[in-house]
Amino acid sequence: MDTDSKQTHVHAVFESIAPKYDMMNDILSFRRHKAWRRFTMRKMEVKPGQSSLDLCCGTCDWTIALAKASGNGRTVGLDFSRNMLDIGQAKIDKLGLGDQITIVHGNAMELPFPDNSFDFVTIGFGLRNVPDIIKTLKEMKRVVKPGGKIVCLELSKPDWQPFKGIYYFYFEKLLPLMGKWFVKRFEQYRWLPESLESFPDLQALAELFRDVGMRNVKAYPLTGGVAALHIGTKGNDVL
Repeated sequence: MDTDSKQTHVHAVFESIAPKYDMMNDILSFRRHKAWRRFTMRKMEVKPGQSSLDLCCGTCDWTIALAKASGNGRTVGLDFSRNMLDIGQAKIDKLGLGDQITIVHGNAMELPFPDNSFDFVTIGFGLRNVPDIIKTLKEMKRVVKPGGKIVCLELSKPDWQPFKGIYYFYFEKLLPLMGKWFVKRFEQYRWLPESLESFPDLQALAELFRDVGMRNVKAYPLTGGVAALHIGTKGNDVL
């Protein structure tokens, strides 16, 4: 699938599953995605007043968590799916965080922000869906401040048996069926295992972080390697 085709396909997938996205995340991950995000937030150590940009923010759960952690820090959520953003905006309004959080309809590969703008740039369960991973990581690095961090929380590839075999059976065979049963979306949820096939594993993604110039790169496997957290720091001498 070429870049334009992937972008069009992924956009259509997320536009269509937006209304049931949060519910299906809970079901398909057995609610582990919330524990993974809490672990990530502990590792990030967001300080009061620090700014964050959350890419592929979807329905804005991580965006909201970043805003709350920073107290009054500027927080921006960006996504290319208008339907997902509409659900996220409703959450933000309900929590009274509209003055702190700004939602942007945009492209993670072409960020509409100046260089060195944020203390943190995050992407949660979205990097495997972008057409160009390197371009996205370079954009994340560009807009994060020197000394700031780029953070990726994403599905990964377990490598030990028998867990690996059980996981791939669930992910490739059962998960799309669950999408069909619960929300009548078989083809859309078949995209999830397809999107992971060519995605870098734990160590390969860490190397991509280093390739784009991030320093002190750390990678953490989560739940037996089902997911992974990557954190890299932008050097203070990098403009």
